[in-house]
Amino acid sequence: MSANPTYLAPGEGETVFAVNSVPIKFGPGALRELGAEAQSLRMKRIALFADPHVLASEPGEMALSSLRGAGLDVAVYDGTRCEPNSDSFEAAATFAREGAFDGFVSLGGGSVMDTAKAANLLSTYPDELIAYINAPIGRAKPIPGKLKPHIACPTTCGTGSETTGVTIVDLKSAGLKTGIASPLLKPSLAIIDPTTTETLPGGVIAATGFDVLTHACESYTARPYTSRSRPVHPSQRPPYQGATPYNDIGAIAAIRLGGRYLARAVRDANDKEARHQLMFASTLAGLAFGSAGVHIPHAMAYSIATLKHEFTAMGYEEREPMVPHGISVVINAPAAFRFTATANPARHLEAAAALGADVTGASPEDAGEILAQAFISLMRETGLPNGIGALGYTETDIPALTEGAYAQQRLLVLAPRSVSKADLEGLYRDALRYW
Repeated sequence: MSANPTYLAPGEGETVFAVNSVPIKFGPGALRELGAEAQSLRMKRIALFADPHVLASEPGEMALSSLRGAGLDVAVYDGTRCEPNSDSFEAAATFAREGAFDGFVSLGGGSVMDTAKAANLLSTYPDELIAYINAPIGRAKPIPGKLKPHIACPTTCGTGSETTGVTIVDLKSAGLKTGIASPLLKPSLAIIDPTTTETLPGGVIAATGFDVLTHACESYTARPYTSRSRPVHPSQRPPYQGATPYNDIGAIAAIRLGGRYLARAVRDANDKEARHQLMFASTLAGLAFGSAGVHIPHAMAYSIATLKHEFTAMGYEEREPMVPHGISVVINAPAAFRFTATANPARHLEAAAALGADVTGASPEDAGEILAQAFISLMRETGLPNGIGALGYTETDIPALTEGAYAQQRLLVLAPRSVSKADLEGLYRDALRYW
């Protein structure tokens, strides 16, 4: 792992990084302990947010049985929306306000966990959703205090939402995806049971697994925390700090695991080892980007997921057309890493090697293309679209896509290179078709 020289000679920049990790319980059968953990957090009346498909599955039955077996009062909310929007957030908040709950449990993918975070916030400290949305799109109102306890139980190996203080939403009034970021949004506990991945369709594994890989690569290649100026007060240190020595460890480990197990997990639903290892990679990547942050691929993803709803991904045939988050992210990764590699070629080559690429004799000038091709090879192997053109986008959509991405300054500022609108236009153009 290469040391960024700014770690060694910070000069006038930041000298401190913070790690505020969510407590984690990981392993097969961990969901059986959900009830006991809810009791330890003094929950009595619980709002259980869950996807209907998950509720009907063995993990759903296990979670409900554990909660009710502990004598807890559980009200189920199964109205979560895959890729939530402002309407679905408001509906969930209404349920939470009317239910007078003292604790929250989320059981599902990132959409479910994000919806529970938003419902907890908007019911504990009622206000308009736009009040809490990140600036410059929203008013970025600080969360006034602690939220009610929330146990997050992921059932997909992808988003890492169980470890982060971020919730993402399609803000219909603005016509783009954005979010709320605060350490106070972090769940009180993450219970991660990898057996939940065993029945997922291969297409869902592919979409969520690529979210893992892109999270980890973005964290590993983000600008170093020492490149920021020192905050006047510790409270002004941003949730996304840039790459740190701590985050680097989890990020590079997640990339190695993803490179080794993602294709196996997609191809064979009976390959429990691959799916369990991918869930662990998701946990590591979530811990890494939860404080290091992500950059260009995620910023570009928000407008891709918002502007067109005509694509149906493998594994998502029962849902309305939409671009799953992991696909909306990785579809930009090859173009983005070609662009960012000049800022730190060594890091990009290390990420490529961790994915399985041969970097023997590679020059710094090769770094971006080698990492891009490593992503493209894995995308082809797992049946992903060959670019944003396959999602329905054309050259004429690039100005609108660019506007949506450029609004995500909270993420773009973490890129190792500054990013202009013209740069983003070029990146979307590069992403139209890879093969």
